[in-house]
Amino acid sequence: MRRYSVQLCRALSENKSHDSMVFRDIQQALYELAYHVVRGNLKHDQASNVLGDVIEFREDMPSILADVFCILDIETSCLEEKSKRDHFTQLVLACLYLVSDTVLKERLDPETLESLGLIKQSQQFNQKSVKIKTKLFYKQQKFNLLREENEGYAKLIAELGQDLSGNITSDLILENIKSLIGCFNLDPNRVLDIILEVYECRPEYDDFFVPLIESYMYMCEPQTLCHILGFKFKFYQDPSGETPPSLYRVAAVLLQHNLIDLEDLYVHLLPGDNTILEEHKRELMEAKQIVRKLTMVVLSSEKTEEKEKEKEKEEEKTEKPPDNQKLGLLEALLKIGDWQHAQSIMDQMPPFYATSHKSIAVALCQLVHVTIEPLYRRVGVPKGAKGSPVSSLPNKRAPKQADSFEDLRKEVFNMLCYLGPHLSHDPILFAKVVRLGKAFMKEFQSDGSKQEDKDKMELLFSCLLSITDQVLLPSLSLMDCNACMSEELWGMFKTFPYQYRYRLYGQWKNETYNSHPLLVKVKAQTIDRAKYIMKRLTKENVKPSGRQIGKLSHSNPTILFDYILSQIQKYDNLITPVVDSLKYLTSLNYDVLAYCIIEALANPEKERMKHDDTTISSWLQSLASFCGAVFRKYPIELAGLLQYVANQLKAGKSFDLLILKEVVQKMAGIEITEEMTMEQLEAMTGGEQLKAEGGYFGQIRNTKKSSQRLKDALLDHDLALPLCLLMAQQRNGVIFQEGGEKHLKLVGKLYDQCHDTLVQFGGFLASNLSTEDYIKRVPSIDVLCNEFHTPHDAAFFLSRPMYAHHISSKYDELKKAEKGNKQQHKVHKYITACELVMAPVHEAVISLHLPKVWDDISPQFYATFWSLTMYDLAVPHSSYDREVNKLKVQMKAIDDNQEMPPNKKKKEKERCTALQDKLLEEEKKQLEHVQRVLQRLKLEKDNWLLAKSTKNETITKFLQLCIFPRCIFSAIDAVYCAHFVELVHQQKTPNFSTLLCYDRVFSDIIYTVASCTENEASRYGRFLCCMLETVTRWHSDRVIYEKECGNYPGFLTILRATGFDGGNKADQLDYENFRHVVHKWHYKLTKASVHCLETGEYTHIRNILIVLTKILPWYPKVLNLGQALERRVHKICQEEKEKRPDLYALAMGYSGQLKSRKPFMIPENEFHHKDPPARNAVPATVQNGPGGAAMPASLTVNTVRLEEGATEEADKLKEKSQGVVKVINKAVNAAPKVTTSNGNSASNSKIIKEKDEKEKSGKEKDKEKKDKTPTATPEMKALGKDGKEKPKEERANKDDKAREIKEKTPKSDKEKEKVKKEEKASKEEKSKTVVTIIESKSAAEKEREKEPSRERDVAKEMKSKENAKGGEKVPVAGSLKSPVPRSEASESEREQKRRKIDTHSSPSHSSTVKDNLNELKDSSAKHYINHTTPTLSKSKEREVEKKDLDKSRERSREREKKDDKDRKDRKRDHSNNEREVPQDSTKRRKEENGTTGSSKHSKSESPSDSPRLNEKEKEKNKSKSSGKEKGDSIKAEKMEKSSSGSKKESRHDKEKTEKKEKRDSTGGKEEKKHHKSSDKHR
Repeated sequence: MRRYSVQLCRALSENKSHDSMVFRDIQQALYELAYHVVRGNLKHDQASNVLGDVIEFREDMPSILADVFCILDIETSCLEEKSKRDHFTQLVLACLYLVSDTVLKERLDPETLESLGLIKQSQQFNQKSVKIKTKLFYKQQKFNLLREENEGYAKLIAELGQDLSGNITSDLILENIKSLIGCFNLDPNRVLDIILEVYECRPEYDDFFVPLIESYMYMCEPQTLCHILGFKFKFYQDPSGETPPSLYRVAAVLLQHNLIDLEDLYVHLLPGDNTILEEHKRELMEAKQIVRKLTMVVLSSEKTEEKEKEKEKEEEKTEKPPDNQKLGLLEALLKIGDWQHAQSIMDQMPPFYATSHKSIAVALCQLVHVTIEPLYRRVGVPKGAKGSPVSSLPNKRAPKQADSFEDLRKEVFNMLCYLGPHLSHDPILFAKVVRLGKAFMKEFQSDGSKQEDKDKMELLFSCLLSITDQVLLPSLSLMDCNACMSEELWGMFKTFPYQYRYRLYGQWKNETYNSHPLLVKVKAQTIDRAKYIMKRLTKENVKPSGRQIGKLSHSNPTILFDYILSQIQKYDNLITPVVDSLKYLTSLNYDVLAYCIIEALANPEKERMKHDDTTISSWLQSLASFCGAVFRKYPIELAGLLQYVANQLKAGKSFDLLILKEVVQKMAGIEITEEMTMEQLEAMTGGEQLKAEGGYFGQIRNTKKSSQRLKDALLDHDLALPLCLLMAQQRNGVIFQEGGEKHLKLVGKLYDQCHDTLVQFGGFLASNLSTEDYIKRVPSIDVLCNEFHTPHDAAFFLSRPMYAHHISSKYDELKKAEKGNKQQHKVHKYITACELVMAPVHEAVISLHLPKVWDDISPQFYATFWSLTMYDLAVPHSSYDREVNKLKVQMKAIDDNQEMPPNKKKKEKERCTALQDKLLEEEKKQLEHVQRVLQRLKLEKDNWLLAKSTKNETITKFLQLCIFPRCIFSAIDAVYCAHFVELVHQQKTPNFSTLLCYDRVFSDIIYTVASCTENEASRYGRFLCCMLETVTRWHSDRVIYEKECGNYPGFLTILRATGFDGGNKADQLDYENFRHVVHKWHYKLTKASVHCLETGEYTHIRNILIVLTKILPWYPKVLNLGQALERRVHKICQEEKEKRPDLYALAMGYSGQLKSRKPFMIPENEFHHKDPPARNAVPATVQNGPGGAAMPASLTVNTVRLEEGATEEADKLKEKSQGVVKVINKAVNAAPKVTTSNGNSASNSKIIKEKDEKEKSGKEKDKEKKDKTPTATPEMKALGKDGKEKPKEERANKDDKAREIKEKTPKSDKEKEKVKKEEKASKEEKSKTVVTIIESKSAAEKEREKEPSRERDVAKEMKSKENAKGGEKVPVAGSLKSPVPRSEASESEREQKRRKIDTHSSPSHSSTVKDNLNELKDSSAKHYINHTTPTLSKSKEREVEKKDLDKSRERSREREKKDDKDRKDRKRDHSNNEREVPQDSTKRRKEENGTTGSSKHSKSESPSDSPRLNEKEKEKNKSKSSGKEKGDSIKAEKMEKSSSGSKKESRHDKEKTEKKEKRDSTGGKEEKKHHKSSDKHR
């Protein structure tokens, strides 16, 4: 036991860690040892020995043992067991040598001491201790009241209050104080209190009193000083009491010198922290209530005003808050520069609670002033400014002054964060901080520092941004309209990238105002004031309202602009007054406005479409309009807005392009509108000056600065090209990305908006970027198309200015290198420059299309077309003259104006003169340029069109890849395309068929029109208008036609056939036939227009009305076509009035304009010559329907019907002609295929001419026919568009045509159609027929490939034989036939003709066409019934039709039985005819090459995509020719008097020949059927 206890105590004693734990463990061990003795388990002598061993282990072991004895003494005295008490007493007695008597007397009970024999009597001991305590604690030996020892205290105060300026030190005074305390028994605590009192009165002697107190405190307990100060503060805590600042200061100084602890003093101060927190919450609630009151709509305003006044009075009463000692101490700490303790106090309070008290804020501001002084003097003071230096704080414990920006971060930024919005109390400090920020940004943005420094600077920059967000902007909100501060802040802000600025504005607007009660109030007051101003803002009071807006905006721009923009979005009539009223804003405010606009645009809660989903929302349109106006008028940075638009485009949203469009329009003066007049368009083809003067609706002047700003923003942020590319990509993506469920009308609008903005923006870049900037940014054409996937039209649009820049700079280089002024030299240099620049482009464009494309058109031609503009092709002289004349008129008006002051007159006149000179100079420059370009084109043209396949294919490629994409790109491009086609024609370009090109353009516009958007339709209309203008000019006068088209290759038709002479023969389309062609085009336009109007489709109707409005100057010219249109448009007006108001408005507009054009329309016979109606026995009705004229891809022949009693000679001729026809058909099928266009006008004209010339001799006739007969051919060749590449929709059109033909042709035609319909009604038969046609087509094509030339020769022989047999040539041209007046004949005549017609019709043909027509019969009958003005009443017509139907059925049955017999006869006749051809007729046959030969050629050159289409076309032509025959039979009767029977027979033979050609052109298997049917006719 002994050993164990000793080891335990030793182990515990050796453990040096955790003294208190060890102490307790030793106590426990000793206690247990002693307790064993008490309980009798251990003898007291053994225990004393153990304790004797242990006592040496620690110095304080006797004391620990005494403590253990003390505890055991108390425990054993309470026990009843006497033995335990005795054991305890024995143990203590045994251990007396270990513990001193003194210690035991302190710890043990007097009775125990008595029992141990340490004292004699416990009672005496108790009495003695009481006496000692009374003497120590209750007898006054020191005096703490002045009156008790006035002399001592008087001397003390004298000592402390003496003049301290000499050599008196605190140590000396301290010795004196000690003497006084000892001499007069002064209370040391009271002495300390007096020292503090004197220090309060003499605050300037810090250096004396602080060491004195510090030294004095060595004699006192540490807490004494804190208790004395606490007692002093407690004294002033009465409700009426006010703590003196001197006490705060003394406490602050003592805290700063660490003589007291803040925690010890803080508990003595009032109010408590809980009270402060509650007060803060109450203030926040009050602020919110004020906001609620301001936003409430109150009707009885007078009552509320009274209530508010009462409340304000109450608030004033309770305004004086109770004394806050914590804030007083904080202020004192700040004043002496003790930032650490001040910070600790502020941390105990809610954020910004302390600084919301002005005195605290001002004190902290002063501390910041002092801290930043050296750095501010070094880098912040503006040039020329002196400023008043701030003296540093006298004490050395104040924060270290900042000498570098790094020092700012350590202390100053922290101080500013505690200040928060209350920096507003010190505008001078605000300015200083901002200037330091500016200086830092200057250093931050300069390069060349090390990586470590850069990291430090980055850290500093983030700190600066935080300070701006938490301190500067909120403080600005609390300043009272301080414009200077706003400008000062902008000085720093403008060095930040806009992303950082906008982030700061966003925080300021959306978060800062909710962080503090004062800011909450300010926000509410700003909105209230903004409402007041906006309610009263009008155009008349812009200036005063603007000043008020300005004042309000200096401090709280975000709140104000947010409200203003919300009003603009609702009421767009506010835009102009608001824009005008914003002229009193600061630069910072303008920047904030830009942010607010972007935030409003990006508002996710607002819908960008109206509820009908067809138009863009009005709020977005209003904002866009406001944007344009405000960015133009004021110097606001654009980068953020432009980037926003770019980001939206990246996200596939094009709504916001409206913004860009408005901004470019207003800032650059570049207007995009489809409503431009032709005068404006003409002006747009000139130079920049002319564009500015005459090209736009509004004369937007002074755009130089604003356009420069826009350009700089685009270039600085590299947004010029990305925006273009994004727009170009988005344009095609609109339908897919944004189409979806949206209304087609809206999708079209978005597409147009995207396209228009691209054109506008591209135009801006082209006219404003320097050559270097443009070339540096726009990549080559192949990169644009292949890598950036830019559509070709947009890519060339962007590249075009680059080529022009390149060429002009190269040209200037070459001019400088070789100085020669001759025009020839200049042109040569220009051409060289073009070659140098364009050669890489020619290479680049090859990759844009398949190699096959370049077989027909050369890359050079493609690049030339896309790289030129209207500026290069023509000089708008009239436009230049117009603008110059305007300026002259202006100058005259200035002279006449008496009121204008002379100096202003002079200025205005000088401006006008300068403009005039500029325009004239520009015109001269453009004229020279155009001449050079035309010379270049003249040299290039021979290599343009390669035509390796066919001319038809070449025209297709030209239209597909060049004309159509570009003519809908912009209004000027539409004009350019029309001019370019004319230019290519005028240049006599090889392989370019002008006729074919124009025919393709006019023939089938339905598909093009239907696929256009609204604006594209407008541009397409312009293109057609310009094309029609050219055609109308040629049509109007023979002289003009002969001059501009007469000998031009574009109007040539080349006969590709090998005759006996072995050469090619070329013929020219004469003037009259050209007029027929033009009429056919007009007819085609009418048909397409009527079709679109009848569809009921929104897009079709809208687009065709737009196109018709655009081409109104040149179409319709023919009265009956105009009337047809007028009826359809009138119908649209009636139908759409309630349903679709926009279509109704368009239709009404067009209808009105069309009526006004009516007096200028002419009858059809004046528009082109045709058989005069006067020669007919019965008056002809006007036939105006489409279908009477245009029969695509077929040749119709004017034939003269023979009477019933025709001679046998005529029959013989017929037989021979049948034989010839077969050969010709073979030749036609074998020749290269080109589908000819329709119309019978040429043959009409030929017959008229023939009639006029019948009196002449045979020789004269021969000569004239050599000149005139070939004129039909160009149309066959040129008008090949009808049959070429027609989509499915055209089939429906053709079916419609057939319906029209049925209604317009005489009754026999109708009967014939009905018979066909009934014969071939079933679908099975139709499909079989179609298959047959396809097979026959392919067979015919194979046959053609094998033997083209041989069959052509045979055809010639047959023709010459026929001519010889007939006795006289009859010119029968391939039909360019326009509608012929419908003749009325008796029913008997009609039946006779019908029989003849019926014998011609082949069952397979009729079934195909009729069945194809079945689907559209009802609708087309409705659509086109208006085109004819029937001569019989409808009821009569129906009766006649019924009779005719029965008869025609019988005839059709007979015809079918005879088919087989006819086929055999035809074969026999054909072989006989071949043998009978005389050799001497070949010469005459050659002369006739222009008639039948040309028709052969025209057929041979037009490939037709679908055999079914061909069948339809041919059937239509048959039905048309039957109608024609009816009219011709009457003519034939008239002509018998003046012409011989042989002529009639010959003409009849021709008719047979041509009809055979038509039928046999289907080729192969169908051929035999045709021959049999014609035999039957014979």
